[in-house]
Amino acid sequence: MRRRRTVLLASVAATLAVAAAAAPASAHDGDDDRGADRPASYLLPGDAAGSRFEGIGVDRRQKTFYVSEVTGGEIHRGSTREAQAQEWKPEGADGRFTARGITTDRADRVFIAGGPNGIGTGRPDLWVYEADGTLLAALRVGVANAFLNDVIVGPDGAAYFTNSNAPQIFRVAREHGTWTVSTWFDGTGVIATPAGFNLGGIVVSPDRDALLVAQGNVGVLWRIDLRSRAATRVDVGGADLVNADGLVLRGHDLTVVRNFSRRLVTLRLDGHARSATVIDDVATDPTRVFTTAKIARGRLLLVDSKFDEPVPTAPYEVVALDLHD
Repeated sequence: MRRRRTVLLASVAATLAVAAAAAPASAHDGDDDRGADRPASYLLPGDAAGSRFEGIGVDRRQKTFYVSEVTGGEIHRGSTREAQAQEWKPEGADGRFTARGITTDRADRVFIAGGPNGIGTGRPDLWVYEADGTLLAALRVGVANAFLNDVIVGPDGAAYFTNSNAPQIFRVAREHGTWTVSTWFDGTGVIATPAGFNLGGIVVSPDRDALLVAQGNVGVLWRIDLRSRAATRVDVGGADLVNADGLVLRGHDLTVVRNFSRRLVTLRLDGHARSATVIDDVATDPTRVFTTAKIARGRLLLVDSKFDEPVPTAPYEVVALDLHD
């Protein structure tokens, strides 16, 4: 099995076990922030009664990260140099009782997917913030039973949110001075939605002509053309992608975080992301359920969700894994 440009070390399981056991320590290694003494993991505040986490976003300089909390909707912010993250937005802020996917754009604005926040509540489905915390928009998508799972910023600067309850993608953009949301893609009749979490993780293809979306309950990777909005299934050569959650793209290598399967699968995409081959498939720490991940200054930051614990207990962490070419 080829291992060029994979996002994994020779033994990912061993590396993650070391990271889990390591005591976090602050690092101040200059502006490039690439020293070996950076924290092996980052502590999240969490709640005394127990917290679960899901999404992670990283700013354009890859020095600041944001993590969403499922239990309460808090948003935490940390520095890649410091071991301890801080609460950025408290529970209940701007009508939010839960939060899922999170990302940033070139202006460092923060986009947050609300999961089921708006289902039957009349509350917002999604939010947009300035980096200083100013609320820019709290929007409803206008679609019943929408579960906003993950979000990515496209080549046009708009944010694209997946719906796990229907084959839909919502587009959020500031147009004529107003933040608006629309149903950009509806794959009804093309993408079946059996029970469970359907569309989830989302990235822009390497050629920036399409969105790649994971359908975790059936282990399918979809390519949705940004011009025609046509959805086609990516040929992954029989790779097992069941429980696919977060997606991370590095060049033409796409890493799939398979949460409850506790594996990281890396695919090498062809030029137009219509087919892919497996170049790595390894187990992660069996004591953790990683959901999503982002790259920050040469490392993969993985969110330990605590989804496997009936009553989540501290420490709550984001685990860092070195990337190698």
